[in-house]
Amino acid sequence: MAKLSEKIGYGFGDFASSMFWKIFSYFIPFFYVSIFGLQPAHAAFLILITKLYDAVSDPVMGLVADRTNTKWGKYRPYLLWIAVPFAVCGVLMFYTPQVGSYGFKVFYAYFTYILMMTAYTAINVPYGAMLGVVSEDAHEKSEFSSYRMFFAYIGSFVSMGIFAIFEESIKGTPRIVDGVPLLDELGNPVLIQTVKEAQPMQFTFVVSIVAVLSLIFFLLAFRMTREHVKIDKPADGSKGSVSDDLKALLRNGPWWLLTAASISYLIMGSLRGGAAVYYFSNILGGNAVFGSVIFLTIGELAQLSGVPLAVPLSDRLGRKNTAIVAFAWIALCCIPVAFLPASVTGFWGLLVCHLLVCVGIGVVSPLLWAMFSDVADYTEEKNGVASTGLVFSSSSMAQKFGSALGSALVAGILGLAGYQEGVVESSEAINQAVRGMMSWLPALGALVGIIFLLLYPLDTTRMKGIRARLAARRSATVTAK
Repeated sequence: MAKLSEKIGYGFGDFASSMFWKIFSYFIPFFYVSIFGLQPAHAAFLILITKLYDAVSDPVMGLVADRTNTKWGKYRPYLLWIAVPFAVCGVLMFYTPQVGSYGFKVFYAYFTYILMMTAYTAINVPYGAMLGVVSEDAHEKSEFSSYRMFFAYIGSFVSMGIFAIFEESIKGTPRIVDGVPLLDELGNPVLIQTVKEAQPMQFTFVVSIVAVLSLIFFLLAFRMTREHVKIDKPADGSKGSVSDDLKALLRNGPWWLLTAASISYLIMGSLRGGAAVYYFSNILGGNAVFGSVIFLTIGELAQLSGVPLAVPLSDRLGRKNTAIVAFAWIALCCIPVAFLPASVTGFWGLLVCHLLVCVGIGVVSPLLWAMFSDVADYTEEKNGVASTGLVFSSSSMAQKFGSALGSALVAGILGLAGYQEGVVESSEAINQAVRGMMSWLPALGALVGIIFLLLYPLDTTRMKGIRARLAARRSATVTAK
């Protein structure tokens, strides 16, 4: 039986990474276009093309983690080893070079984005795989996953709160251009009204605060957690080959289906999060960044309220069925946003729909992570090989690919609709594109996720048999030794 402190410590790991992940999910298009200065089409291509790298780096990290053996375990040591590089790479990614051509800025954006995703992979793939070794009990794994998501949403809340405070702190201060205060026609200083007018170094500074907090909580996660399940790989005591692991994964039907469902889920979330700032600026006509940050922060609280429901609902309905119900709930609550008026009433309707969607997200998030532990057990039972890190690498890959594809879609759809940075007037095509990204498209993503989950075969009954056979096998292996 794992200690409460271990569950809290495990949650601290996603507290750390989620602070940055919300920045990736919600502010990457905004940062690269409005702060860094890339053209929207270039930003969209950058976000999308770097995911091809992740398609390789995530499985490689899973293979490396599976073959790691230290006094601290297989996966836990990476929380210690990568914490500092993670924080440093995060700051570099959100730094804007003040010298050099546009081509150099594009190169710098590619280089630092890939560097940060490498650090994210190196710490989060092993962290995710830890769920497979913190306990053998399915219910307890669900609890660990719920603690993880609970603290993930708190981390997101903290990150969004930091950005809201940041914008309020710079509002009303002089706007600086090329080191000189910008003056209006009367010679008075032009004051900053939104974060779009902030200096790039101001944006870097606020990200640095997030980076320091991430470093602290990753180290706490390492200190407070333990690996209780000792996995021999493979069962015959040999080292096992990389090609055998990869072949087994590629033949793993449940893995493909769950990965596809996870990508659909994350595209859905990134579309809504990335479009929120444009919904506030183009449709509601309010303070774009501040309004969207408060809006998304309130949503994090609603997601927190959904997390405690995941364990009792999955105990009653099973993980698979609960996830399907949650996806359907999310789709139904997204659709009304397409019909809301651009008024105060429309704002309150948007807020209600957002809160209801976020409750569903809070339910499904820990279930998807726990279901990857089911896939890991299925893989070990079927192949006699415990490729826990490799299996969980797909969850990290799905997270990054789905989020990045969603962010790229935001930039791409805005470009197709004719959006241009600096143009105040918003066309009807742009408004409809923004509405669609807040309603029909995320609802479609949820429905696609349901299709994959309906095909997913690892229900409660089947997993009970798999765990019983695994427990007997592991016990026999220990006795033989």
